[in-house]
Amino acid sequence: MTASGDTRDIVLVNGPIHYDILIPIDIARRDMGWLAAHGVALDNPDVHWLLVGWGARDFYTTTGTYADVSARAIWRGLTGDSAVMRISVAGAVGSEWRHVGLDPAQMARLTAAISGSFAQGAATRPLDHPGFSEFDRFFPATGRFHLFNTCNVWVGQMMRDAGLQFGFWTPTPYAVSLSYWRFHGG
Repeated sequence: MTASGDTRDIVLVNGPIHYDILIPIDIARRDMGWLAAHGVALDNPDVHWLLVGWGARDFYTTTGTYADVSARAIWRGLTGDSAVMRISVAGAVGSEWRHVGLDPAQMARLTAAISGSFAQGAATRPLDHPGFSEFDRFFPATGRFHLFNTCNVWVGQMMRDAGLQFGFWTPTPYAVSLSYWRFHGG
């Protein structure tokens, strides 16, 4: 779905095991501008999107690539780990990703739900961790990550919190992709 009229796109981006959400940078500046005080490059002219994701603390903070995943991170991901928010920025993206159009009320609900995922809202301070790139920041998040409450479940919940139709339970990337296809014509 592409943007038209008052509708604006968000983008669902995926890797082999994980989905993130891209929010248009002007909306991110307006609704989550407090992130700039923590080094998130919201005003960089090359930035078009704010990347947000939710996941297991051990996985996010001990893994550089999938080859680096430790047995401890896998175990904690299955049995329970503290959750963190991953925040980063991105330039232009192509049409190969999953675009979803939101009206202004849906966008406001989405950014409010994402903001509510930070452990202490705007008062949250980033973790002292370098991230996967120079643009990454990790923040304590609400909830616990485990086998039945994954990053992909969080993405589905954010979509439903925005008022969009989406799968009831989306524990895997395939479940997110299937929900996108079923409800958003992907």
